Amino acid sequence: MAALAPEATAASIDRQLLDLDHLDARLAAGENATPVLQQALRDADETLAARFLEGTPAFELVPLRAAVMDEIVTRVWTLCLGSLVDEACLAAVGGYGRGELHPASDTDLMIIIPATLPDGLEACLADLVTRLWDIGIEVGHSVRSIADCVTEAEKDITVATNLMESRVLAGDRQLFDAMQTATSPFRVWPGPAFFEAKLAEQQRRHERYHDTAYNLEPNLKESPGGLRDIHMVGWVAKRHFSARALSDLVGLGFLTESEYEDLIQGQHFLWDIRFALHLLAGRREDRLLFDFQSELARQFGYKDTEHTLAVEQFMQRYYRMIMRLTRLNEMLLQLYQETILYADVDEKPTLLNKRFQVKRGFIEVTHRNVFRRYPFAMLELFLLMQQHPEIRGIRAATVRLLREHRDRIDARFRRDLRARSLFMEILRQPSGITHALRRMHGHGVLGRYIPAFAEITGRMQYDLFHVYTVDTHTLMVVRNLRRFGVAKHHDEFPLLSEMHARLPKPELLYLAGLFHDIAKGRGGDHSELGAEDAYAFCLQHGLSRYDCRFVAWLVRKHLLMSMTAQRRDISDPGVINEFAVEVGDLNHLDHLYLLTVADIRATDPKLWNSWRESLLLELYRRTSRAVRRGLGRPIDEDELVAEAQHRARELLRRRGLHHMTVRSIWRHFTPDYFLRYSAAEVAWHTEAIHSAGDAAHAPLVLIETDAKRGGMEVFIYTRDRANIFALAVSALDQLGLDILDARIITTDNGYTLDSFLVQSERDEAEAPEARVERMRETLINHLHDPQALPEPSSRIAPRRLRHFKTPTQVDFSDDTRNDRTAMELITGDQPGLLAQVGYIFARHGLRVQNAKIATIGERAEDVFFVTDDENNPLSSAMRQQLRSDLLSAFEGESDIMRRGDGV
Repeated sequence: MAALAPEATAASIDRQLLDLDHLDARLAAGENATPVLQQALRDADETLAARFLEGTPAFELVPLRAAVMDEIVTRVWTLCLGSLVDEACLAAVGGYGRGELHPASDTDLMIIIPATLPDGLEACLADLVTRLWDIGIEVGHSVRSIADCVTEAEKDITVATNLMESRVLAGDRQLFDAMQTATSPFRVWPGPAFFEAKLAEQQRRHERYHDTAYNLEPNLKESPGGLRDIHMVGWVAKRHFSARALSDLVGLGFLTESEYEDLIQGQHFLWDIRFALHLLAGRREDRLLFDFQSELARQFGYKDTEHTLAVEQFMQRYYRMIMRLTRLNEMLLQLYQETILYADVDEKPTLLNKRFQVKRGFIEVTHRNVFRRYPFAMLELFLLMQQHPEIRGIRAATVRLLREHRDRIDARFRRDLRARSLFMEILRQPSGITHALRRMHGHGVLGRYIPAFAEITGRMQYDLFHVYTVDTHTLMVVRNLRRFGVAKHHDEFPLLSEMHARLPKPELLYLAGLFHDIAKGRGGDHSELGAEDAYAFCLQHGLSRYDCRFVAWLVRKHLLMSMTAQRRDISDPGVINEFAVEVGDLNHLDHLYLLTVADIRATDPKLWNSWRESLLLELYRRTSRAVRRGLGRPIDEDELVAEAQHRARELLRRRGLHHMTVRSIWRHFTPDYFLRYSAAEVAWHTEAIHSAGDAAHAPLVLIETDAKRGGMEVFIYTRDRANIFALAVSALDQLGLDILDARIITTDNGYTLDSFLVQSERDEAEAPEARVERMRETLINHLHDPQALPEPSSRIAPRRLRHFKTPTQVDFSDDTRNDRTAMELITGDQPGLLAQVGYIFARHGLRVQNAKIATIGERAEDVFFVTDDENNPLSSAMRQQLRSDLLSAFEGESDIMRRGDGV
């Protein structure tokens, strides 16, 4: 059934679903109506659910459930109102009014009452609503006179829409007819005003979902391309054109037969999902939550393959359908706009060339055979829109022609020099590149021109790291790259904007952004496969072999910078020199830096923060210095230490500390300390240690609430003990803080200097000063007895994390340069993860010398540099036992932690 379904009738109900004769006989015999009707509804719902699970499509069951509800509700109406049944009118509104009712949808009712209430009616209506709730019906109801209906409809377009979709269930039909006359387009909300109001309503709704339906847990009703967009088309058709069903739009010339089939097919698919979702959730639920996605994929017949999970296949089908519905919605609304709002406007078109012209601000073909005679014009269309930013969009008739001719974009088309030149010209334009690519993608042109892009269209990755589908993410990367080159956004990333301005060929960067994830889901290394695709594409489009290799290199290495920054010790000159050799020169480094920032920011809006920004900037600056110095002259550690000490001394001298005082504090500090901390941080620590004086043997805790690295910086200076790390992270966990980074340095005289970069996910009502003092007291109390073992964390994992299972991996390697062991832990992220790790380390008497903390969506990928209690690398036996304990904790008892029961 479409959004303009005719009224549901009881005649469509079979006896297996609802035996009306038997039901009426029981009621006539005087049985208690509430349990009888309650059981009848429950039995009908169970039958409908069973039919659905056996394969009956939702489009057959949704109107049936509405018809069942009609029979239940009208019988309650008769029972409750008695002799007053014809003194008011009972009407179905909303989705129920359209004859659509999913398993857990609200049953929306409106009771139309006369201007003067008969005695006893008010009490009867109250009894009606109570009885419906007792039966188990989720009722949404309103009681209005005709005057009330007019007043509320005039004030609220949503009320006017509900009234327009209402239908009589029982009672006085004349009241209903009078209401419809009083709220008709001739009295309230005439067609043009209704259309403009509903269009604005849809735009606001889309904005609430960031104008994309391609989120991890989309709302299949309210998101762009969802059921509401189909309803929108029906509402306008009914209000302005007096249509009764969506099929009427074919006769009116607004839809072709194939477009109508697409629209109905999309609605039926969404209905199937919604029906299944309500059954799974046991409640009204329109969000495709992680809780249900895998089971829905199974119900819809998808199975895991070698390279793609069943849930990813199911969600890709969903996203592709949503995309088709979005474009149909846009095309129809534009046709409405032209017909309803501009019907009387006679404007002479402005000719752009022999193939295109502009009329009323919209570009259109000069002849309906343009795309057949000149297929390359399907790319030229988007270039012209870039070159004429005043153009508001594509005329709906031209959109339809584009849809009809897209299959002409084939291998022959892609070999056409005119098409290749046009595509590169689009990427070389000074503005409008992102808009052009998005329009091309939305109208199905981009995926046909680059077939590999069609493969990633609608493809989701079942994790918490990538919050958009691969195609949406890719276009957002290009958008971010373009943003670096737009003057009005210069203040966002000044250094990157200056870097972008120096690029001789920015289109190479955009091509790298377009291809960086294009091989996702094929199996194998997507960076390598994407690099091959990028090289071939660039070669076909006339780029020099050097430029082809350059773009391919960027695609191949697009993860290198972020992985180096987040997983390796970038304070180590050896790591920097290795990265500098990999990059080779400043041109490669600049492009890679731009691509990396654009990529991270397009992966998840919440992922980009000042900590990641500072981490990448530090890596960039250190590598830039190494490259300028010359790859044959690697940076010397002693040189870096001396430089850091000199800058820190200057800061401390200005603060009044004598150089001999500074020297006495520093004499036990290792070179690692000066490599890992900035001059400002060294000065901060030194001044605090000096101020502590004789009290320095007790734990010294410093907290910087607005650290330059982002979040809060917690610095601890205390006697070194095997479980100091465990106690510190346990305290931070107790405070509800997430640890972003940890730096652990041990001095020559048995002290430890530990820094933790932390942030809180929850809003804090506490005053900043009081919060800092509470943090300091908690840390000092935990560190007061260094022999104590910390308590394992019992923080409850967020709902989203509980639906992902990351196999735990524990790997060891030798850090011979620093005489310690590197341990990499990959496992599912969870609250208190580091506290749990610290607890296990403490039980083994391990000392943490340094740590790199990286959380990527639902995955924790942490590296710890550890020694035994005598500061030696771990033995083979200790490594084996440690691996066993960590696997046991996170593969076994960790399931208990995920439920919040503790370990």
